[in-house]
Amino acid sequence: MSFSRRNFLIATGVAAASSTVLSACSSGDAGGGKGGKDTPKVTGNKGAVIQVGTKADSTGPAPEVPGAVKGGTLYTMDQIDCDHLDPAQIWSSYEGLLTPLFMRGLVGYKVDNKGTTTLVGDLATDAGTTKDGGKTWSFTLKDGVKWEDGSDVTMDDVRHTFERLFAKFVTFGPRYPQEWLVGGDKYKGPYEGKHLDSIEIDGKTVTFHLKEARGDFNFTLSMRAFSLVPKKKDNKEDYDKKPFSCGPYKIDARQVGKSMSLSRNPHWDPKTDPIRNAYPDKFQLQFGFQNLATTDRYIADQGNDQHTLSIFNEIAPERIQKVLGDATLKKRVMTHLDAATYYYAINTTRITDVKVRQALNYAWPSQQSQLIRGGASSSEIATTIISPLTPGHADFDLYGKKAKPAGDPEKAKALLKEAGKEGQKIVIAFQQSDNAVKQAVAIKSALTKAGFDVVTQQVDKTSFYSQIAQIDNHYDLFACGWSADWPGGYTALQPTFDGRVIANGASNWPQLNDAGVNKAIDAAAKITDAEEANKAWGAIDRQIMELAAVVPDYWPIRNWLYGSKVGGVMFDGGNSGIAITKLYAMA
Repeated sequence: MSFSRRNFLIATGVAAASSTVLSACSSGDAGGGKGGKDTPKVTGNKGAVIQVGTKADSTGPAPEVPGAVKGGTLYTMDQIDCDHLDPAQIWSSYEGLLTPLFMRGLVGYKVDNKGTTTLVGDLATDAGTTKDGGKTWSFTLKDGVKWEDGSDVTMDDVRHTFERLFAKFVTFGPRYPQEWLVGGDKYKGPYEGKHLDSIEIDGKTVTFHLKEARGDFNFTLSMRAFSLVPKKKDNKEDYDKKPFSCGPYKIDARQVGKSMSLSRNPHWDPKTDPIRNAYPDKFQLQFGFQNLATTDRYIADQGNDQHTLSIFNEIAPERIQKVLGDATLKKRVMTHLDAATYYYAINTTRITDVKVRQALNYAWPSQQSQLIRGGASSSEIATTIISPLTPGHADFDLYGKKAKPAGDPEKAKALLKEAGKEGQKIVIAFQQSDNAVKQAVAIKSALTKAGFDVVTQQVDKTSFYSQIAQIDNHYDLFACGWSADWPGGYTALQPTFDGRVIANGASNWPQLNDAGVNKAIDAAAKITDAEEANKAWGAIDRQIMELAAVVPDYWPIRNWLYGSKVGGVMFDGGNSGIAITKLYAMA
């Protein structure tokens, strides 16, 4: 998923129901912006382990955070608002990290005081059961769970949540249940009064009947996209504006692009919730702040900023050395490695010549871009699509980035000449941000030197992924990021490079539809041996890179600075970011 998308991964290709899962791993201290001896590395690292919890693990309340106090208000400052609030259309890690304050699903991730993350039942009594290796999965709804108006969460709500995924207005978000449920290929949604037979309700238990065994289906349902929606409050497209809460907070007010105000939901019962602590009385989410502005305010640490943190915004590149080199400030930094890969997708329907796409890869100014991002403390130069933190990664460098990190314009020129495409026009879409503007200048300069005619266009940051996910988007190249939704290879590559999933709102941004790649994905998905599956996904990664469908840019190293009176800051290994439900406001 994009950060963009959630970053965690299962150790096997087709996991058993009791799978151990790997997540983006935590790191120790970070060095300065140039990359000191203590700077964490993506290469050579491995993910932390996530286990499937028991029924007892799924019982509330959530583990107490030592020293936590109840009350007060916490604030956030970030660049962007949520593009979507209808869970069915959430496929952004950022939105997934904010919304557990008011959304709950059948399962979710429990973080303990040691930072250990466990998959548990959230609204369900456990993390799901299967008796046939994963072809059918059952979940039982807990007693006593209610919506913000005091009405019960019902099995009608459970069924409706999954049936509405098939509605025409759901144009964004993951498509796994829609593709996997028996009869899903013909189902059109619940609004004409028809149910999907493969979603079976028996008392307080729902059973999902899948076309093929999926030992990882319980992990699938941990995605925010599958949070429950009350049938009686579902107003279709308009639900995206203000969802109804069954979590510890409810939305009081929202100014799109500016703010969202949350207060306690009096009908939330902590005894039903093993995940959320809900210490603050209120959250005030604030949007429209660039990284440099938030970093400087955290450094100053005045007024309400002492009770403020960012979920999206990290330390500005201009301040990396200052913050990480200051022992006092560094105490307020959380640094984590991330299993995402950020790349520039090449629109293969517009740039059809593989030599032109390969020329873009050779010309890429990887080293310059890394320096603009803040140096080795903020990222590593990527050479592959699958991150080294993800099972299925294979170490290769087809375009010589390690030998020539500043790019190879002469090689790029030669390829353009071979293709008869000297002076090829390239329209590049960038997100609107201070750093993206600097990146655009460096990339335009490097590609122009290599013989391209470059046009850069800025796109609204909040809706960026929705815009580039349109088939007719009029861009040749655009920045994006992706990491596995759960298994190593499958969700690292299938949603983004399988030609059969090309659609408006889908995530095959390069619109690559190569018969060889599609066939290889099908074959790899059926491999049950973990080692062999990992080799297969690594080979597909190379196959895609030979077609030059993307330009790998970097593997991120996250550095979050926050206010001095924000307590309980810890990493959520399931959702790859700050665990917002564990935070508290210090006095």
